[in-house]
Amino acid sequence: MRPVIAIVGRPNVGKSTLFNRLTATREALVADRPGLTRDRQYGVCHYGGRGLLVIDTGGIGPEDHDSEAVAELMLAQAMRAVREAALLIWLVDARAGLTPADQSLAALLRKPGKPILLAVNKAEGYPPQLAVAEFYSLGLAVLPVSAKRGDGIDSLLAAASDMIPPDAEAIAENTAALTIAILGRPNVGKSTLINRLLGEQRVLTCAQPGTTRDSIRVPLQKNGKDYVLIDTAGVRRKSRIRDPVEKFSVIKSFDAIQAATIIILVIDAKEGPTEQDSALLGMIKDSGKSALVAVNKWDGLQADEKTRIKARLSHRFGFIDYAQYHYISALHGAGVGNLFKTIDRIERSLAPGLSSADLTRILEDAVFRHPPRMIRGRRIKLRYAHLGGLNPIRIIIHGNQTGSVPEHYKQYLAGVFRRALKLVGTGLWIEFKRADNPYKGKKNALTRAQLNKRRRLLRHVKSR
Repeated sequence: MRPVIAIVGRPNVGKSTLFNRLTATREALVADRPGLTRDRQYGVCHYGGRGLLVIDTGGIGPEDHDSEAVAELMLAQAMRAVREAALLIWLVDARAGLTPADQSLAALLRKPGKPILLAVNKAEGYPPQLAVAEFYSLGLAVLPVSAKRGDGIDSLLAAASDMIPPDAEAIAENTAALTIAILGRPNVGKSTLINRLLGEQRVLTCAQPGTTRDSIRVPLQKNGKDYVLIDTAGVRRKSRIRDPVEKFSVIKSFDAIQAATIIILVIDAKEGPTEQDSALLGMIKDSGKSALVAVNKWDGLQADEKTRIKARLSHRFGFIDYAQYHYISALHGAGVGNLFKTIDRIERSLAPGLSSADLTRILEDAVFRHPPRMIRGRRIKLRYAHLGGLNPIRIIIHGNQTGSVPEHYKQYLAGVFRRALKLVGTGLWIEFKRADNPYKGKKNALTRAQLNKRRRLLRHVKSR
């Protein structure tokens, strides 16, 4: 059980930098640009043998580059974090000084009645008392810090730990939860799907593409099981990405593939499957992770359009024959409830628990029915198989001439193992290991008689 601390403040005062400093991670996207963070980001801070749950929030206050609708949504997200928190760390900018926006924000943050610790960031290079002097007028406990360099962070944590009420509500975390990443192009409905699964407006949703900029982890408990959903930024084609911030957002989306066990690829039914969708699904296949394709906005199509889209899906995504398909409407909830039925089936198939003898019998049966072709007149011998790892499932096959096994035969074996293990929505990796010759590099020591015979033969060859 961890008490909750929310980091709040105006845009571009260093909240995400402080979040990364406290959690000792790089989870929050950081750049010298106001309004970069929009959703709530959660992380764990360890101090004095105690765990604290820290929330990074979007800047409170409109910016020129944000629409009024997005600014209101960001404010709503920040205020939800305030209501969840036992303590607020209000971050201000020492270089900007006390601004009218800070004074207005003070009245807003005092309303919930939560303890507030005022941290004056970017105080490096200033005498401590000079950096915080004008902020004392707010009537709060004030500490100078540098989130970038780490100055004053220990004092900040000590003060925060002392200010947390002893009866503060805490949040329990389950580290064994199944992790599910939601991936897709911009504006296909990823965040809307997250909110529909949660039953609340947990992440920002807007008709404006690119609303989500960071990868947001959201815990969820359903039917007695714990899950972690990762909402990712939309991934466009590389040639269309020019903004450095968007490049980092895409990188974090790709990192989510490695962090997750199951990937849900969301595509827009009205646009149909695109080349970018195929590229993303190809990345999921290459990662070996379980794949589920959610065809969103399905309720807005006519019957003939649905038939045409299904044919296009079968043609374009034919390279990944184990992906599970769901036709949904994230906005209205149609078909969304069935996603977890498939997710639970996938989870059950992720731990086959078979012995090496079972896997070897499957291999022998596959080779008997369809043996690999001969290489330079020699037969490829695949001798035995064993489980090499999970998430993704790896099966190691030992034999000779394994480096010459064709790719299509490798895919054939993967299909045989998937069917035999009854895997749902899950691929597996086949790895080959060559059986080394145990006598390679070893030489017997010659006897004296053998050495004399060798010398006689050499003299005979030279004399001729």
